[in-house]
Amino acid sequence: MILIVGGAYQGKRGYAKKRYGLDENDIIEGDDMQNISSAKCIDRFEKFVYENGENAVKSAEKLLTENPEVIIIMTEIGSGIIPLDKTERRRRELAGQAGCFLAERAETVIRMTCGIPQLLKGESL
Repeated sequence: MILIVGGAYQGKRGYAKKRYGLDENDIIEGDDMQNISSAKCIDRFEKFVYENGENAVKSAEKLLTENPEVIIIMTEIGSGIIPLDKTERRRRELAGQAGCFLAERAETVIRMTCGIPQLLKGESL
């Protein structure tokens, strides 16, 4: 599994397409639960976390068992102003837990900032 993380609009999807030879048909959104176990690439994985709620990490573990070669793109949502809403704070916490789980198991972790990939773990760029 490959994990690409970074803030919103930092070039994660474009990088994944170029680096791994993907086209738009290879990429699904994180809340497309029907196709998630067979997708080549899942963008906006935080949507997957929202769909699975408190079971996000267990669901991610099941996903990796079913689809170990998947490329996951996840927007970092934990930076910035802390929401007043308790539910939104919990969503951020769950997304952070899922991100940590994925990063630990990923062969490669890449962080995108301003369109520049930074290798955090794994293969060379």
